[in-house]
Amino acid sequence: MNKIAIITTHPIQYYAPWFRSLAQEKDFLIKVFYLWDFGITQQVDQGFKQSIQWDIPLLSGYNYEFVPNQSLNPGTHHFWGFQNPSLVSVVESFQPHSVLLMCYNYASIYNFIWRWDTRKVPLIFRGDSHRILPRTGIKEWMRRQFISLVYSQFSAVLYVGKANYNYYTYHGVSPKNLFFSPHAVDNNRFFSQSQEAMKQAKLWKQELKIPEDHAVILFAGKFESKKRPLDLLQAFIQSNLPKVSLLFVGSGSLENELRLQAKNHSSIYFAPFQNQSQMPRTYAIADLVVLPSYGAWETWGLVINEAMCLSRAVIASNHVGCAQDLIHSNQNGLVFPAGNISALANCLQKAFLDFEKLKRWGEESRNIITNYSYIQATQGLRSAINHLKI
Repeated sequence: MNKIAIITTHPIQYYAPWFRSLAQEKDFLIKVFYLWDFGITQQVDQGFKQSIQWDIPLLSGYNYEFVPNQSLNPGTHHFWGFQNPSLVSVVESFQPHSVLLMCYNYASIYNFIWRWDTRKVPLIFRGDSHRILPRTGIKEWMRRQFISLVYSQFSAVLYVGKANYNYYTYHGVSPKNLFFSPHAVDNNRFFSQSQEAMKQAKLWKQELKIPEDHAVILFAGKFESKKRPLDLLQAFIQSNLPKVSLLFVGSGSLENELRLQAKNHSSIYFAPFQNQSQMPRTYAIADLVVLPSYGAWETWGLVINEAMCLSRAVIASNHVGCAQDLIHSNQNGLVFPAGNISALANCLQKAFLDFEKLKRWGEESRNIITNYSYIQATQGLRSAINHLKI
C-alpha cells in the first residue's frame, strides 16, 4: 500500500475527480490537504470578477482535510495567500510514505519544503509551468538558480506535457526523475453527457438568438488581457466569415471593452459565466473553440481538453502550454503565433473553408484526448512511486 499525502491550494474541478480515481486504486491510500476552501464556498474569483461556487461535487469519494489558513487575504493571486503554520504537523500525523505537492510558490509551501525531512519521506512534485517564452538577463539567471534549488528537494517530478518537460530539464531536473502524468479533465463526465449536451445546445442557441444555420466559434473563460479575447474579436471581424457567429462565454475585466467593440457587429454574441454542470452544453454549441492567450500564464489550457472531449476542433496560440501536445496541425486544429491577429484570422478562414473537414477535426480531437485522462495521470504517479523504491 502506497500511503500518499497530497498538498494543493484548494478544491479544483479538474483535480477532485482525479483524487476520487486515486482513492479507488487498490495500491494507493491517499489524503488530500487543502490550504483554502475556495470553490466550495461562495467567494469572489479574481479573474471572473464575480462571486462563484462550483456546482459539481469536489469533496466526495476521497479523504481530505482543510489546513487552517491564517492569511488575511487568502488566495492564489499572491505569495502570502497561504499561511498554514500547522501544515507540517498535520501531514506528519498522516504518516505518509510520500508527499505529492501540486504547487510550491506560496509562503506555506516553501515553509513546508524547507522543514520537511525528505530523507525519511520523499517529495514528489506535479506542476504545469513552461518557458515557451525565453527569458534573459541576470534576474532570469538568479531565478533559474533558485527554482533549480527548489526542484532539487524533490525525488521525482511529474510532467504534464512537452513544454512542461522542457521547463523541468531547464531547471536541472534529471530526465530519469521525470514521469509523464498528463493534464486531464474528467473525460468520462464529458463523454457521457455529450448527446444530452448537443440537445441542450440547440435550445441554448435559439435562446441566444444565434441563427440556426450559423456555425459558432467559441471563447469560454475569463475576459482578461492574458487570455486575449480582444485578439479573437478583431480576427473574427477581419476574417469576414459568412454564416459564422462568434460567442463569448464568461466574464471579467475586459467585458465592457469587448461589448463596445462588438456592438456594431451582428454576428458576435455574449453569454454569462457558466458553472461546471453547464460546460458540456457550452462546448456543444460550438463548431470551433479558440484559446488565443498571450504570455507565460496559460501554463496548459484545460479548456482545450474539455472542448476536445465534446469532439470540437480547436485553435490555440503557440503560448498555450498544451498546444504542442493536444493540437495536431490540420488534423484536429491549428496553432498560430500569439498576438498575431492576422495569423489568427487566416486560421479562422482556413478552418471554415470546408465544414466537413472541420467536423473531422472534431472527431480527431475526441480520439487524441482519450490518451490524456486520469488513467494516464495515475500511471505517471505510480511510475514515480516505483522509482522511489529503487
